Amino acid sequence: MRKGINIAVAAFDRARLEALVAARGSPQKQVWRARIILLNADSIGTVAFMAATGKSKTCIWRWQERFMAEGVDALLRDKTRPPGIAPLEATLVDKVVALTLEPPAHEATHWTVRAMAKAVASRRPRR
Repeated sequence: MRKGINIAVAAFDRARLEALVAARGSPQKQVWRARIILLNADSIGTVAFMAATGKSKTCIWRWQERFMAEGVDALLRDKTRPPGIAPLEATLVDKVVALTLEPPAHEATHWTVRAMAKAVASRRPRR
């Protein structure tokens, strides 16, 4: 365990974590997070944590910090992250839908992804 870090687990929290581990329907990621905190309450070292849970040192430290900051509820959910790809603008979506209702301008029977991208890019004002 890191020096100077002491996690106190209240009796209520311990009971809640033990129930989470014992419940057969609990998601596994919540179970191993709860086990990290329960093992911490037994004051074992970081290397023993890693052996008991199969998780990395940074992973163990992350969940210890989240528990200290927010309690048991922090273990039950993942942190929210921004989406990897920004959503499309509503005007752009409307243009694509309008184009799909028209036949393609080139000699084809249907729209392809590349043809649609080229048509939308040509009608889209440059920034």
